[in-house]
This record gives sequence, structure tokens and C-alpha cells, in this order.
Amino acid sequence: MSESPLDEGLVDPDPIVEVRRWFEAALAAGIPNADAMVVATATPVGEPSARVVLLRGLDARGFVFFTNYESRKARELEANPRAALVLYWEPLGRQVRVTGTVARASKAESEAYFTNRPPASRLGAWASPQSRAIGSRDELEELLADVERRFGGSEPPVPPFWGGYRVTPETIELWKHRDDRLHDRVLYARLADGGWRIERLAP
Repeated sequence: MSESPLDEGLVDPDPIVEVRRWFEAALAAGIPNADAMVVATATPVGEPSARVVLLRGLDARGFVFFTNYESRKARELEANPRAALVLYWEPLGRQVRVTGTVARASKAESEAYFTNRPPASRLGAWASPQSRAIGSRDELEELLADVERRFGGSEPPVPPFWGGYRVTPETIELWKHRDDRLHDRVLYARLADGGWRIERLAP
């Protein structure tokens, strides 16, 4: 595990630039599922839920993932459009935590991503009533068979109930492992003018 320090005086003033460096380092290191990201949501009364999704976009606008708009996470985001994210790369001793507001990605972004998914994933997006109770695996397989018959080998379009969300960060925390447990933590907090305040947190 790398012991290079995380110094609040040396990180990039833009946290997205720094997170991209960390993400690219995780990909270069060959870490399995380096794009796995926990998304935590909550109902308007504060009942939380969390799950792992795949990070599918990272730029100056924020962090993007895709889902069924009728899933539990989507229903919670529509009612309470805030989320927390966690990315963790254990072999590098690095973690990124994000909090921010959430909005749907554009239809064009969703279409561009959907058309590049494997065929089975595109059919599965149509077939699965995500987060709803179903009677059995056989029932799910029959739903998939219905979708396959419906499209008859043609390319399925983006389902109207499926697409992306973008988390626009308000805070981004970088965490770096230290064997003495006095880990390094650097917090970026967005300012009213769009810039960022950078400070060190105690572990």
C-alpha cells in the first residue's frame, strides 16, 4: 500500500481534477471494478438506502451513473434530489466521498451510453421491473423472453423509464490510508462563487 502523503497544500485546486487523477491511477493499477461507486439516497423523511452502481461519467459537471427511473434509488432521488457517493480503492489506500445535488442527465447522454451497452444489458433494462417484488426467477426470465420476442433481434431503443443521473458535488473528501491510523483527509467545500475551500480534517 502506497504511503505517499496527501497534502492539502499540494492537491489540485479543482477537486474534479484530483479525483480524475485518482480514478485513472486505479484503472492503471488494474484494480477490479475500479468504477464501482456506492450511491446513498434518502427519502424526504430521512430514511436512507445505499447500493453499488458504476461510475459512468466524471467531468467538471459532476459524477454520472445510470439506472431505471422507477427503481427505489430513482424514486428517492426524484423526491429528495441529494445523494452521497463513495469510491474506494483498497490496494491504493484511497477513498473519495462526495455529497451533492442530483438531476437527470440529458436524454442524449442516456442514449449515447445505452447504445454502447452489451446487447444483453440493453434487453435486461427493458425486462426488469427494478426494485419491484416478483414471484420467481422464472418470471424474470419470461419477462426477458417477452422483450426478446418484442424486438425480434433488432436494436432496442432506450427505455422511457431508464437513464442517467448527475451528482453535482458540494463537498468532496479525499482520504489516504496511513498504517499508523492517522490517515490523511482533505476536504473540498464549494463556495458561493463556484470556487472551492480546501482544508485538512482530523482522521
